[in-house]
Amino acid sequence: MGPLDATLQLFNLFVPALGLGALAPWLAKWVWRRELGRVGWARMAVPACLACAAVTLAGLLLLGHDGGMATYAAMVAVCALTLWWRGFGPGR
Repeated sequence: MGPLDATLQLFNLFVPALGLGALAPWLAKWVWRRELGRVGWARMAVPACLACAAVTLAGLLLLGHDGGMATYAAMVAVCALTLWWRGFGPGR
């Protein structure tokens, strides 16, 4: 595997995590406009992306391969918890 292939493989590993971490705060701000009006998108998206990326790495280490449904389910749960923490919880 060459350097370009390795870079693309690493990029593709984190695309679902970054996509969910970026899309979920936008949807949350759209659904709860009044409650999350003062919370910035980046303030919610950065921790969500980092948490989703950490879950992706944990799933890779624990399961031995990426793309498992258990990893994706854990990613959604951790993303929701992170968004709650930054939007409604004590981390607001």
